[in-house]
Amino acid sequence: MLRVICFMNLHQKIEEDLKGALKSGDKEKTGVLRFLISAIKNHQIEIKAKDEKYLADEETLVVVKRQIKQRRDSVESYKSGGREDLAEKEGQELVVLSAYMPEQMNEADVRDIVKIKLRELDISDKSGFGKLMGSVMQELEGKAEGNIVKRIIEEELSK
Repeated sequence: MLRVICFMNLHQKIEEDLKGALKSGDKEKTGVLRFLISAIKNHQIEIKAKDEKYLADEETLVVVKRQIKQRRDSVESYKSGGREDLAEKEGQELVVLSAYMPEQMNEADVRDIVKIKLRELDISDKSGFGKLMGSVMQELEGKAEGNIVKRIIEEELSK
């Protein structure tokens, strides 16, 4: 028996998940995924890849990260404005979006990578912050949030 294994890219998975959410009647997830697919299509047009049926995973992740950042900012704004109901709604959308991100590294692993990059780049003071940040973020490729990386780099440079 011949067995064919088909791998979906992230864009395809999001579209399949939308179909599943529609079939199950999950209105919240449907809304989030429709908005995400719309943002992906807009990004396809921006980068002139509209002839491609599905966007590459790296580009899809750019859009997902952007959507996650918008939701986090909204949660903070709503909480500071006393709108807990809206903050909770945005938080639920954040959970749906976060499912499409690669697994995040723990802080100890990020710290190890920062220390390795410090030695590799021979950086000993805060003037090399930008170079170090760029190098670490490139190495981690979405596996750690920028604000966590920034905090760890600042801690390591102040030692």
